[in-house]
Amino acid sequence: MAKVLTPQSEDFPRWYQDVITKAQLAENGPAKGSQVIRPSGYALWERMVDELDARIKETGTENASFPLLIPESYFQREANHVEGFAPELWMVTHGGGKELEEPLAVRPTSETVIGEYMSKWVNSYRDLPLLLNQWCNVLRYELRTRLFLRSSEFLWQEGHTVHETYEDAHAFTLRILHDVYADFMENVLALPVLRGIKTEAERFAGALNTYTCEALMRDGKALQMGTSHELGQNFAKAFDIQFQGKDGKQQFGWTTSWGVSTRMVGGLIMGHGDDAGLRVPPNLAPVQVCVMVVKDTDEVQSAARKVYEELKADGLRVKLDHRGDVAFGRRAVDAELKGYPVRIEIGPRDLKNGEATLVSRVEGTKETVPLGMLAEAVATALEAAQQELWDEALRHREERIADVASVEEAVEAAQTGYGRLPWDACGVEGETKAAESGVTVRALQRADGSVPDSLDEDGLIAYLARSY
Repeated sequence: MAKVLTPQSEDFPRWYQDVITKAQLAENGPAKGSQVIRPSGYALWERMVDELDARIKETGTENASFPLLIPESYFQREANHVEGFAPELWMVTHGGGKELEEPLAVRPTSETVIGEYMSKWVNSYRDLPLLLNQWCNVLRYELRTRLFLRSSEFLWQEGHTVHETYEDAHAFTLRILHDVYADFMENVLALPVLRGIKTEAERFAGALNTYTCEALMRDGKALQMGTSHELGQNFAKAFDIQFQGKDGKQQFGWTTSWGVSTRMVGGLIMGHGDDAGLRVPPNLAPVQVCVMVVKDTDEVQSAARKVYEELKADGLRVKLDHRGDVAFGRRAVDAELKGYPVRIEIGPRDLKNGEATLVSRVEGTKETVPLGMLAEAVATALEAAQQELWDEALRHREERIADVASVEEAVEAAQTGYGRLPWDACGVEGETKAAESGVTVRALQRADGSVPDSLDEDGLIAYLARSY
């Protein structure tokens, strides 16, 4: 059989594009940098949205919607912010056939417009904390684009909050990092993430501190999966977000912002995929089980339908593939490409013996199971698949962390994974030198692996890698 995908070992970028195309996840849009997310790809994003939205709401955050177009003057109010985003802005200069009095920016992120309304809604300490989130699209100019990973337009969520004190804002920033982002990425996506603080060169424009979740892809490059920003009072002062404190005095609020995007779909592909296509963790999978008719007979169709209904009644996300006019081999390859964790194959021979064939996408195993024991076998297979993907990804990451003593050694180690060394042995000068070789400091941690409160702490450890 001719190979469906370019092997990862032969050409990883080509493999990635092959998966997106053959699994029907997305296509390039008509405008440069735009993307069309097809139903199979969007189903993955929908599941991510469902899981994340529930976690976000657990923090007390409420969803809202803010304008796509932002007056240019809003960006001028926070100097570091406008400087950081100026090269990425898309501007609207005409509307209704006329030149606008003031150009409008298509939102690259919404700190500025949301800050404007936060200033109206916050008057007293009783209004705090104000916790908002929106699910939307944003637009940033990108010279080199790649589907899901770096597109001009992408889907995401962006949270924005105001707090009474620095301590409250700081704690909330880290709560989002740990309880929302890392929890989702590790327990649903089965991707271990490196949690840490960004260097000054890598932090969000206008932020006091940026905290990150970094995952290591199967080619040894790091991917920034999500960030949580501690904005201090910079935006509060720029947008006059003031409130009357408990002491009766006016004071500025402390704000945060945080976001993850459809980039996580790219992370899912590159973090777990193999030469047969996607491998989707069962906790995320839009289709956990695919019940497949091997041969189109009335008896087989009836039995497959019954199995489908029983598994669906158990609360599983199940797909019934009863297409008799498409060759079984082609359908099986398609199921492999799309990464369905478990397949149940039922044919006349299986039915005669009162059993079905259970195929595990992750473990690569096949076993015959009595029809009456399918529910239990499927549950076991799904649990095993989730654990195996986690174990494999964690093992892959740990094997590719090299402790080094110099920036030169870190750059060498970064060709296959992370180079780890004391931040004191790297510093800003070493960071600049590493960047010349396409290697960046992905995160800083304390020596015990915990997340620092700030860059001012002594004894921090730097992780350097190539990245997407």
